[in-house]
Amino acid sequence: MNSKKPHKLSLSVQYACAAPLMPARAQLRRWIKAALRRDVRMTLRIVDEAEGRELNKNYRGKDYATNVLTFVYDDAGQLSGDVVICAPVVEKEAAAQHKDLLAHYAHLAIHAALHLQGYDHENDSDAAAMEALETALMLKLRYPDPYQAH
Repeated sequence: MNSKKPHKLSLSVQYACAAPLMPARAQLRRWIKAALRRDVRMTLRIVDEAEGRELNKNYRGKDYATNVLTFVYDDAGQLSGDVVICAPVVEKEAAAQHKDLLAHYAHLAIHAALHLQGYDHENDSDAAAMEALETALMLKLRYPDPYQAH
């Protein structure tokens, strides 16, 4: 019997753009829960290119929309944060990399959840560890390895 209790996730999802296909809240919740190593409170916002670009410029000094941004707030032991996924960038990347759109969203949700919990890819060894964990989680969820060429 597995006595290990699953980690708690408080998730708020905001759909702030009109993309043709976006994951349902239940899908996002399933993907993020798979990546949890501790309890997390998260707001996930799916945005258009203009909002994604503005946030990336204001918070990272980079004047372009990126696929995902993670903002961490660790208040008195309660890990919380905001994740922003830019739908048009995700769609372009999935098409360019010949990936299923929802599989790419799953990967980015997992990637963001890991960032929120302190994982990073600033150096080669951290990147290799994070990518290996992402790949294992994607395979567990029955999606292909996101780092394999398609």
